[in-house]
Amino acid sequence: MKISLVSIFMAGMIGGCVAPPAPSPTIAISSTPTIEIIVPTATARPIASPTPFVDPTATLLPISIAPSAPTIQEYDVPRGSHPHDVAPAPDGTVWYTAQAAGALGRLDPETGETQHIPLGSGSAPHGVIVGPDGAAWITDSGLNAIVRVDQVTEEVQRYPLPADRRNANLNTAAFDGDGVLWFTGQNGVYGRLDPEQGTVEVFDAPRGRGPYGIATTPAGEVYYASLAGSHIARIDVTTKTATPIDPPTAGQGARRVWSDSQGRIWVSEWNAGQLGLYDPASNTWREWRLPGDQPGAYAVYVDDRDQVWLSDFTANALVRFDPVIEEFEIFTLPSSPANVRQILGRPGEVWGAESGTDKIVVIRVP
Repeated sequence: MKISLVSIFMAGMIGGCVAPPAPSPTIAISSTPTIEIIVPTATARPIASPTPFVDPTATLLPISIAPSAPTIQEYDVPRGSHPHDVAPAPDGTVWYTAQAAGALGRLDPETGETQHIPLGSGSAPHGVIVGPDGAAWITDSGLNAIVRVDQVTEEVQRYPLPADRRNANLNTAAFDGDGVLWFTGQNGVYGRLDPEQGTVEVFDAPRGRGPYGIATTPAGEVYYASLAGSHIARIDVTTKTATPIDPPTAGQGARRVWSDSQGRIWVSEWNAGQLGLYDPASNTWREWRLPGDQPGAYAVYVDDRDQVWLSDFTANALVRFDPVIEEFEIFTLPSSPANVRQILGRPGEVWGAESGTDKIVVIRVP
């Protein structure tokens, strides 16, 4: 297994979690990504040229064109926003949770303009995703509620958790194949919201505190990661029960999960600084340690090409892993400490929220 290292800007290293020793892969250097600069050109006056001679007997050779390198761009958001999660929308805009401002943010990447939509007194939004209805759906730990914001009218609707489920410490959410929203709470709960009925149900996690990241497979199955419990769990959407699944490394701190196109579950192992892979079809695990001495694997996301992306707090970088050749690629972020806590994307774009710098970052992949 090899690792290729790509860097745009070298930034200072920040503190991370101490990871248990594990075998480190070999590092290989690849081409450096570039920042795209558009320079206006003057209008050219056409010049007549003679008709070129073409030899009909000549053999035409294919032209080899090197692929363009990924580019990184950052966008400023209002100072003090502390953006936690980000969700690119189908209309081209990008939602983000302004956690410290108690608001949902909206970024226009074309202009760089931002807008904040207040969610209510005491709001502290954590996660945001775009639902099947096109609206932004938010897990708000301050309000202890699921919040919906209409993408057109910007109307704010709140779905409070039951009165006996106070202080759930809501984290993230995902829609299953039937359009039901499932969510996690670090204080030992997971739950569901049926948007058609408007009802919220909350269940005790089988091992108590820890439920954090959550994701849905292409088949509609739901998995969550337990940070405090160091495991993942599969939710049976019919019986509403959760079954824990333990990674090979004990105490690894499974933080977030994401599914690839085959329904395999990728896990960011925060305490261990590792990337984990669980294959439900074979009930088997694999793990890879990120590059560096003390990597801090926080967020994980799988793009439309089945490339796996992670955020590394220690390296101040986004890291891409190619599962086919088992190779890591590091994209050092321009601003530090970025502290990217979540990643989402759309074809050709990988977005992250820089909670440490009040910025939103995108890597555009040709």
